[in-house]
Amino acid sequence: MSTASNPFAGQRVVVMGGSSGIGESAAAAFAADGAEVVITGRSRERLDSAVERIGGRTTGQQVDATDPAALAAFFAELGGVDHLVVAVSGAAGSGPFAGLDLADLAAGFDAKFWAQVRVLQAALPHLREDGSVTLITAASARAAIPGTAGLAAINGALEAMVPPLAVELAPLRVNAVSPGVIDTPWWDRVPSEQRSALFDGLAATTPVGRVGRPEDVARAIHMLAANTFVTGVVLDCTGGANLPTGR
Repeated sequence: MSTASNPFAGQRVVVMGGSSGIGESAAAAFAADGAEVVITGRSRERLDSAVERIGGRTTGQQVDATDPAALAAFFAELGGVDHLVVAVSGAAGSGPFAGLDLADLAAGFDAKFWAQVRVLQAALPHLREDGSVTLITAASARAAIPGTAGLAAINGALEAMVPPLAVELAPLRVNAVSPGVIDTPWWDRVPSEQRSALFDGLAATTPVGRVGRPEDVARAIHMLAANTFVTGVVLDCTGGANLPTGR
């Protein structure tokens, strides 16, 4: 039974894409509040490592979020779910528009947009009627940064679904967190020196003076799941980088 000190005690939280980065930090926040947490990912090794780091009542399940049959089997076997966090993502779809590989953009949609939609459809029959869903999008959806038109399309499509889903699926609450630049393994594909220079440059122009950390986004996810009077919201978690003026 939940209490003020353990608001998620006795509840089951599923974090799709919870073996690293934002998903892992969100899982840790729920586990610390007494939830039974199930994290998913493709790598058994990464899942086992994350479960050990998170602790509490946490387990890991290998699930391919792009596979409808695997998703249906996972949720059917798992049973009831109180809160769902969908943090599955991909790195494809970025680059200057004139030369953007449309097959790469399609792969980006498959890895994030279609994967998140499939997860939510598969989970719906098993979600608590008045539970919550939190999608993880990205601030690129509403930014105007050259080279991110593909990413804006992927994340913008997800964000556009949030308000109508919140009404259609009520009393289930549907929200999204839209992170800015967060220092996670997603950036490992960028050489370390280039990544450091990029982060330093962004920090200098962001009101809070730094790039984000996974736990910053985890707190936003936790709040949306806990607050039963919030639905249909896309919550920016950007350190103010999305503001018109900045520092």
